[in-house]
Parts: sequence; C-alpha cells; structure tokens
Amino acid sequence: MPLGITEDAKPRATRAASGCGSTRCGDAAESNLSDEMRAKVETHPCYSDTAHLRFARMHVAVAPACNIQCNYCNRKYDCSNESRPGVVSEVLSPDEALRKVKAVSAKIPQLTVMGIAGPGDPLANPKRTFATLRQVGAEMPGIKLCISTNGLALPQHVDELAALGVDHVTITINAVDPSIAAKIYAWVIWEGERLTGERAAAVLIRQQLKGLEMLVARGILVKVNSVMIPGINDKHLAQVSRLIKAKGAFLHNIMPLISAPEHGTVFGLTGQRGPTDEELQGLRDSCATDMKMMRHCKQCRADAIGMLGEDRNQEFTMDKVAAIEAAEAAQPQPYPVRMAVATSGAGAIDVHFGHAKSFAVYDVSPGEVRFVETRAADLYCTGAEDCDETADTLARTLDLLKDCAVVACARIGLGPWERLEEAGIKPNGEHGWEAIEPALAAIYAELPNVPVAALRPAM
Repeated sequence: MPLGITEDAKPRATRAASGCGSTRCGDAAESNLSDEMRAKVETHPCYSDTAHLRFARMHVAVAPACNIQCNYCNRKYDCSNESRPGVVSEVLSPDEALRKVKAVSAKIPQLTVMGIAGPGDPLANPKRTFATLRQVGAEMPGIKLCISTNGLALPQHVDELAALGVDHVTITINAVDPSIAAKIYAWVIWEGERLTGERAAAVLIRQQLKGLEMLVARGILVKVNSVMIPGINDKHLAQVSRLIKAKGAFLHNIMPLISAPEHGTVFGLTGQRGPTDEELQGLRDSCATDMKMMRHCKQCRADAIGMLGEDRNQEFTMDKVAAIEAAEAAQPQPYPVRMAVATSGAGAIDVHFGHAKSFAVYDVSPGEVRFVETRAADLYCTGAEDCDETADTLARTLDLLKDCAVVACARIGLGPWERLEEAGIKPNGEHGWEAIEPALAAIYAELPNVPVAALRPAM
C-alpha cells in the first residue's frame, strides 16, 4: 500500500516518537497549548520542543553595532572557526540578507524562520534591522520573522516590530538585581551617555522588563535567554525565571557560559569558569517548576543556517549565493505547481480526503507558497467506513481539483487514491498534521522525481 494511505493515521511528530522527554526538550506538552499558540510555535525550532527536529532556521548578520558590553561577549566579524553567539563570517547589508534568504530557502525547503541575532544587537542597528525585516517579510511571506535582543532599546521599537509581523522575540536577561548584573556588564550606552556599574545595570533591567511586558501585551511570543555564570548569577536565575513567567514570557532558556581564553572575552581572560553539565541541569530542573524551560538550544552563531545542531553558513557565503543566483538564472524558470490541501482551516494538513468539506488551494514554487483560494467540496464520507466512493460525489471532487497537480491530506483511502492518480493528480498523505506551508514546500522539493506530464502549471 502506498505511503500515506491509512485508516488509522496518527500525528507523525510526537514526543515519544522523537525521543524527547520532559527532561530533554521541554517541560510543557505542546498538546496543552491553545490553537493560536500552537500555530505560532509548531514550525519554530527554537520555541517548540519538537519543531527543531523537522524545521530549519537561519540568522542574517545585519547588525554589527552593540549598545552594551557583556563580559562574556567578544564579537568577531570574519571568523569561520568558532561556533558561538556574536561570531559571523561576513556582515550583510539588508539587500544581501534578502538574497541570502532566497538562496537558502531554495536549497533548504525545511526553512521556516529568519532571525536577526547580531553580531551586535538588532535594535542598536534599527535602520539595517527594520529594512531587512521589511524586505524579507514582503518578498518571503511564508518565513517567520524574529529577533534576539539585549532589550535596552526594545520598548521604543515594539510597535514597529509588531507592524512588521515579528511574532517571536528573544530577550537576554541575565539578572534582575542591579548588584548582580553589574558584574556581568562592563558598560551600557544610554541616551548618549556611557554608564557603568549598578547605574548601567538598573537602566538595562528596567528596559528589558518594560519591553517584555509590551511584547506580551501585543501577543508577541517572548523567549528569555539567560547565561549561567557560576558564582555570579547561578543562585539568582531562579528569581529571574519566576519574574519573567509572571510578566508573560513563554519560554526560559538557561545557557552555559562559554569562557575559553582564546575567545578573548573578559570572563575568558580572567578565568571565570562555565557551569558543569550537572550544575546546568540542576538549575534548569529547579526552575522548571515555575517556568517552561528550553533544553535544546545550541547557542548558535549570528549567521547560523540549517537545523539546530548543524551550521551550514559556509555553504551560503555571498560569493556562493551569487553562484546559486547565476545557476538559477541560467535555468528555465520552473512553473509554479498548484496544490490542494484538505484542512480544517487551522493552518495544518489535518483532514481526511473523504471528510473534506473544502480544499485550500496554493500555488507553490521555489521559495514561495502562495494561497490562492478555498473551494467548497461535497462530502462523500459520512463516517470512518461509510464512503460513497463510486457515486458522482468523487467525480465532482476530481473535477473541482482538475487544475491541481497534488492533493495533500491527513489520510486517504485506496479507492480515491487510485482515482486521483488516474486523473493525473498526485495524492500525498505523508504530511498529515503538519503546518501547510513548509509541508507543501517539502512536497514541491520532491516533485522532480515525478514525471513531467504529471505536473501542471498553475492556471
């Protein structure tokens, strides 16, 4: 029986199937989330304890300047040998960032997220950051947009982030006590003045918490990153976790300090050690009673590309992006392929073919999944076993979908599968319960193996 034909279909990605238990990938079952919240996190590899196994992200390094100096940070702008935050191979302009996103999405169909995380702070570079978000959002509407910030300039930019469709923001909050934070930050640039000590820390903390509250009020999902620094904030981070939960943060990511001397950071040069695995795990476990914890973070570079745990940025340096563009320009432009989806309307492929009261129709091409329309259909299955597959209902459905090359559904019986194939339409039941846009992009990426005659250009 062809893959995807089943009468006992279950969601493909489950915690048990992935091997992720509550002590490894996260601390709250995503099945407990509201439909609205699930739609926001189900394809974001940093915010979901299962999505990181199926979807990819990329960071575009358009923000070189920073408005604070952390004692654990030393930004490097031309480095391919280190894998840690603040490191990039090349700093991009907004136009270059858009070109890179297009090239990556053409080569990595699992790409769902573009983030700006440095190498400095995105909001210390507002013109470059917002130009990038605006261009990518306009030309790549299927890509989620997010930023990672220290939060100092966050409150004055929340409205623009919301207007541009940014619905995931990460804030790095290492302490909520100025006496502790003063040991972590060397200085802060605030209103044109260089502040140090507890005065600098108090300003930063105030701005971070205010920005967090403003984001939550606008329905933007917030993840808080905290660097665990033994002897400085390790006993304090439980208080941070409780406070950010009270203010509405969705997820807390406690990361180990990276402090090798060769990195050239203040902590590295002064011998400040990072936590042991046991210390890190113990702190995460103790905070998990108050707050959902992220446990699958890989502390990515500011130009990371690919699945979490892999870094393909060297495949997409700008010289290689130019080569990809030249190769694509030399090839005949592929037709968009029209695909129909059996969906309940919740953004997922979640309806049995025979139970579909309507089909969502999309035109799919490299780098774009574009919604076209919804078409009402006659229901020919009234129960699990009662499908009037021989009547005119199925024929009317086939006629309804005659311009589609693919039909994606959660499940499908053998009879309609064969009738679809006879009509020149490829049925696909391999992406049941997955988000529509990345699933259709993945189906499209597999289509070169389908005979050309089976593919129909969108009308």
